[in-house]
Amino acid sequence: MARLALPYPIAAGCTRLSPCLPLIPGNLLTTAMAILPHDRAEPALELALSLDIPFWPQLPHLNYYEDMYVQAAEHFPGILLFPETGSIRFDTNKFYEELPELLEHWDDLGYFDISPTYSAVYHRFLEMDLSGYAAIRGQLEGPVSFGLKILDENDRPLIFNDEVRSLLIDFMARRVQAQLQRLKARHPGAFMFIDEPGMQFIFSSISGYTDLRAKEDLDRFFAQIERPRGIHLCGNPDWEFLLNRDLDILSMDIYTNREVFQAYIPAIKRFLDKGGVLSWGLVPTGCDVFGGETTEGLMAFLEDLWAFLARAGIDRDQLLAQSLITPATCCLINPDREKTVTLAYAWLRDISRQLREKYRLT
Repeated sequence: MARLALPYPIAAGCTRLSPCLPLIPGNLLTTAMAILPHDRAEPALELALSLDIPFWPQLPHLNYYEDMYVQAAEHFPGILLFPETGSIRFDTNKFYEELPELLEHWDDLGYFDISPTYSAVYHRFLEMDLSGYAAIRGQLEGPVSFGLKILDENDRPLIFNDEVRSLLIDFMARRVQAQLQRLKARHPGAFMFIDEPGMQFIFSSISGYTDLRAKEDLDRFFAQIERPRGIHLCGNPDWEFLLNRDLDILSMDIYTNREVFQAYIPAIKRFLDKGGVLSWGLVPTGCDVFGGETTEGLMAFLEDLWAFLARAGIDRDQLLAQSLITPATCCLINPDREKTVTLAYAWLRDISRQLREKYRLT
């Protein structure tokens, strides 16, 4: 009998009749998005390492090169960096001048990893003993957001230059693959977040970059990257679009986007049945919002959502087994800098502990 072609890759134990086994640990463990407001590396690393799944922090207050867009830009031809103004630009003539150098290094995966100049924090993280954690996580800015953000000499986003965009997709895939391999050498459970804050804008009628084009680009991008990997964003995109991509994890700000996200029941169920993990961004990190919340209120908020999903036909045990919890967003603008963010992480750890005890999760 001919084998049926499945519409997605098979993870361990995955068939049409039974859900896939997730490639990323769930059970309401904690992780977080990478950007932190610290201006010193060691306290930021200490905070990141306080979670079940630590990450290397991105610290734009430490220096210009620790910014996520600057880090993603390393080695991309045509990039102009302006540390004195904190900006990045693209020059088309410079792109074609520097393109041969990139192509010459294309088969050298190590060339695409983040250098110590572009993140001393990343390399300090790699030096640490990470063996005792459930997993570890890295991140890189995604090609869609990078392409929308970086402007050429005519103030046109790179995403609209067909020749540049095509290379950008493949370039960013090489960069993610390089980092993932480096992290897996330190921990077999390593995985990657692709940060795509610009993803929410492509569904606007005025964006000019259509969801059909984004689908083709993202499918091409992820096809070049080993598992496990997924997308993180804090905005409000078309959730079905993302849930239907070939992702192992989707990380979101559920604190803000609950009412919209919970409307996508069939897509959520399909995502879970494919072995996908949902990372619930729960604890706010902004001073004003954080001050109006309690751990009890946040737990009730999340459990009410899970109850709603269960009533709609999503198996609660499966949902909890394939869930992480995180802060709702990053925050760089608090007047108290890292104080509120540090408290939010403490709340996150406490909420995770209480929920895991309640639902008897290991």
